[in-house]
Amino acid sequence: MFTGFDFDVIQRALPYLGQGMLTSFGLTLLAMVGGIVLGTVLALMRLSSIKIISVPAGIYVNLLRATPLILVIFWFYFLVPIAIKHISGDSYAQGIGPFHSALIAFTLFEAAYYCEIIRAGIQSVPAGQVNAAYALGLNYRLATTLVVLPQAFRNMVPILLTQGIILFQDTSLVYVVGLTDFMGAASKVAQRDGRLVEMYLFAAVIYFIICFSASLFVKHLQLRITPPR
Repeated sequence: MFTGFDFDVIQRALPYLGQGMLTSFGLTLLAMVGGIVLGTVLALMRLSSIKIISVPAGIYVNLLRATPLILVIFWFYFLVPIAIKHISGDSYAQGIGPFHSALIAFTLFEAAYYCEIIRAGIQSVPAGQVNAAYALGLNYRLATTLVVLPQAFRNMVPILLTQGIILFQDTSLVYVVGLTDFMGAASKVAQRDGRLVEMYLFAAVIYFIICFSASLFVKHLQLRITPPR
């Protein structure tokens, strides 16, 4: 099966692949943090009883969840330079680059998913906890930040990390804007050296190892967090 399989091409490409993996990890981490922060804000907006606050948040979440991620990446990579040129009036104005375009796209896109996760986590906190906070004299802001959100995030950690694994897999889409992540690096080496089988198989194995190991960690964490019944 592996007759003619060139392992040397993988070894020679490791430094380049390592740089691509750093890009993938960096993009995942930054987009995950930004998505959780923005998702928390959106979740609180959606839970608001004030329609002028909850309705726009609901529209945003439903719109982003119904839009393919690759299209969102295209939007920010191609439309942001046009917007900058229109606002500045400078026809030679440049965009914000592929990395920052992808980061903004991933952050805004993932925020829609994190919003629903966080909203469900907030709603899972017993109403008695909120009433007890109010009985102690805490206002809505303090009750939310000191009582509700800490408990909600404790319950949500496994599913937040699971969404982070999905985000890591989705970073392979940044090739459409010319950003060299791990998959992009493997693809370039494969096409340059004509060793598609070796490089794509190696990339698949690495993605499997990382994602499977992370999934096992999430499962172990969930067992530790979930109280025994």
